[in-house]
Amino acid sequence: MKLVSVSLIIFLLLNGSIFAQDTTVIREERIYKTVDGKQLKADVFYTSETQKSLLNPAIAFFHGGGWAYGSPSEFYNACIRYARKGFITFSFQYRLSITEDGTVPHPDITLVECVKDARSALRWVRENAASFHIDPDKIIAGGQSAGGQLALSTAMFDEINEKSDNMDISPVPNALLLFSSNLNTMEAWADWLMGDRRNEIWSVSPYHNLKPGLPPAIEFHGTEDCMVPFYIL
Repeated sequence: MKLVSVSLIIFLLLNGSIFAQDTTVIREERIYKTVDGKQLKADVFYTSETQKSLLNPAIAFFHGGGWAYGSPSEFYNACIRYARKGFITFSFQYRLSITEDGTVPHPDITLVECVKDARSALRWVRENAASFHIDPDKIIAGGQSAGGQLALSTAMFDEINEKSDNMDISPVPNALLLFSSNLNTMEAWADWLMGDRRNEIWSVSPYHNLKPGLPPAIEFHGTEDCMVPFYIL
């Protein structure tokens, strides 16, 4: 993927209204989706200052953990930091491919379900932009490792959607912020998680679904990363 117009992201990340570091950050827990009887939560972070404006930028974070582990708490510190800079920030829970007894993979949860949740999450943010005091045209999707793949999924996989989603609302973010992101799901771990549905693995691989018009993106990735292969696109 050609990374262009990163100045937009840098502007949003570095030039938001910067408040004092001791500014109180408010955290709320919201339910953004209920699927198969399970409620999925979003942690929302903001300050009293940002509530004075209706056009704040937003960042929606997705944690890493190989689509089977991890939790939204991974991005709490980042959410607090950017909330103090004038963003409304979110850290999203999504379905994981692990059973209640700790067995991996979960027979009914693959990368596809994770992608559906990420796309639902961005639609939810944009649909509720006014109530969150967000500019719907300044929404960034961010993530680390598997969470980076999910951030990319919000912009790439048009055919993968939850049936209950409002399809009139776009899940495509205005920019992407990626940390050691998975870019290619053609790997043993992802293949194992797909189980009997491994023929669908191509549909959730960013490398294999490149297309024109993707949002500007900035990617931070170590070239010697031993967990997530480094790809030059």
